[in-house]
Amino acid sequence: MSLGSLALVLHAHLPFVRHPEYEDFLEEDWLYEAISETYLPLLRVFDTLVEDRVPFRVTMTLSPTLVSMLNDDLLRERYARRLDLLCELGAREVHRTRDDATFHPLAVFHRDHFESLRLAYHNHYKRDLVAAFRRLQDSGHLDILTCNATHGFLPLMQQTPEAVRAQVTVAANHYRQNFGRDPAGIWLAECGYYPGLERILSAERIRYFFVDTHALTDATPRPLHGPYAPIFTEPGVAAFARDPESSQQVWSTEHGYPGDPIYREFYRDIGWDLDLDYIRPFIQPTGDRKNTGFKYFRITGKTNDKQPYNPAAARERAWVHAGNFLFNRERQFEYLASRMGGRKPVVVAPYDAELFGHWWFEGPHFIDALIRQAARNPSRFQLISPLDDLREHAENQVATPPMSSWGAGGYANMWLDGTNDWIYRHLNHAARQMVELARDFPDAPSLKRRALNQAARELLLAQSSDWAFIMKTGTMVDYAVRRTKEHLQRFLRLHDQVRAGTIDEPWLSHVEARDTLFPELDYRVYRPG
Repeated sequence: MSLGSLALVLHAHLPFVRHPEYEDFLEEDWLYEAISETYLPLLRVFDTLVEDRVPFRVTMTLSPTLVSMLNDDLLRERYARRLDLLCELGAREVHRTRDDATFHPLAVFHRDHFESLRLAYHNHYKRDLVAAFRRLQDSGHLDILTCNATHGFLPLMQQTPEAVRAQVTVAANHYRQNFGRDPAGIWLAECGYYPGLERILSAERIRYFFVDTHALTDATPRPLHGPYAPIFTEPGVAAFARDPESSQQVWSTEHGYPGDPIYREFYRDIGWDLDLDYIRPFIQPTGDRKNTGFKYFRITGKTNDKQPYNPAAARERAWVHAGNFLFNRERQFEYLASRMGGRKPVVVAPYDAELFGHWWFEGPHFIDALIRQAARNPSRFQLISPLDDLREHAENQVATPPMSSWGAGGYANMWLDGTNDWIYRHLNHAARQMVELARDFPDAPSLKRRALNQAARELLLAQSSDWAFIMKTGTMVDYAVRRTKEHLQRFLRLHDQVRAGTIDEPWLSHVEARDTLFPELDYRVYRPG
């Protein structure tokens, strides 16, 4: 019997970014980079593990907005063109560096990497990454979670319970359509929880969610086992807490594995380093530079004098770091098992999925090494899904966590401060108006129904926590402000047209074609009662 259980949780999410009105749009790169650097590499790791018959269980969120973008034909086609462009750049780089003994092998490495991704995307996965993840769930290797419909930060929406319910219900229905089952768990956006939210989760047959460490240690009554066993909320929905020790080992900017000097440097890219005329076809049409994914240097240290990257050495280091991570978990389980009175401890290690591959290029190799090494000695601990722990331990302490998040400070200050607080009076007003529309038009005819559905869609898009987060962190602020205002303005125009009975059908069709999220959405999800 193992000493404990490790739940590795990868939260994969991106805000809905789709701009058919532009041929090339910078913020769509968020998706294309994440596919190339995280989602495809992780799928290839998982599929190779299955082929090699290595047992594993990993929990992974695929947020509704991300699933929608991965399934979108326009974005699929644009990503395919992006892969073609990267392969062309790879061929040029191999030619450019042909006489350079140091950088030619790195150019070959990157060319081969992108060509293998293109082959996998088209031939192996047939451009359908959601189906690939679903197969891994159906085979028992992944436990795929849902997330709030548009990653809305629910603690700041609770004054309109119908808006919170809509975020959860729309997500659950979207999950059922894409994965053919109820979602067993949910990743609450930003781990944002408030007391009472569990009743909405229970109504959708969701069995568990995650909170940050302090949400369990400060729960009422205090949980006997701290963050190393779940608690049941009153309706029976379980809350699992993040383990701070395993998070520190990976996340820490000072001490985490991704900062090792052997690993590839994220911030040095040929899109910034090479001559503008040479790199122009592969950056923005305006001539503004951007990352291309071709990075030839390692972190080296806190210096601008970076040394050339060595892929083989970096991969070997990822294996060593995976071993160190597992060694520390074994010591942790030994300590916890001696103090938990027979209850098997569960350590929850959650991370943004994009850390693995995007920010930390060797991250997928780390995941692969971790799983392979853990499989060699299952008697020490097991890789599980939280659902597995609930099946093994049907009884758990009942408690209520406080309002909390996993953002800086642990509460709401990342999403509510002087940089972004202006949005909430508008979001809350729109949410109340949407509830009133759903109440006043319980069975609208076809054109009015389309307008009401689109109003609900625009409200959901405006509620994304990503926009407030971007305003707070100061990156791409103009875009975040623009998206918030545009969705609210469309909502208000639709609201007024519905109330007046003067719906502009050509404009409605235009907006429907632009904001295509959740085509199955029924506005009556906002109906009170």
